[in-house]
Amino acid sequence: MIQLDAEAIYRTFAQRVRDLVAARTIHLVGVHSGGTWLAERLREEIGIAAPVGMLDVSFYRDDFGRAGLKPDVKPSQIGFEVEGAQILMVDDVLYTGRTVRAAMNELFDYGRPARIDLAVLIDRGGRP
Repeated sequence: MIQLDAEAIYRTFAQRVRDLVAARTIHLVGVHSGGTWLAERLREEIGIAAPVGMLDVSFYRDDFGRAGLKPDVKPSQIGFEVEGAQILMVDDVLYTGRTVRAAMNELFDYGRPARIDLAVLIDRGGRP
């Protein structure tokens, strides 16, 4: 069994992101809250000049009516032109993909990006 600590997992994640964004103009968008923290850390370490966008997908989730409004809803902030941009969406955990779908729906309200890649720190599985 391989045991990795949190920093070892992050270093592996960061290296894969570096490989993905090499020689590309890319904008980072973090999904609130863990994805935003990761995107900010990646921006600093990789040296991406553009500000990190932040999406709070609370109103875009398909379970919004059932789950209701969470008390920590933050306004989404995208400080760059989404139309035609190459975007790397960052989140901390991928499980069923519902949050990613909600984030893409919200992102398209800002414009139509040329490309969206996804980077997640942990993939829990859970998809058929």
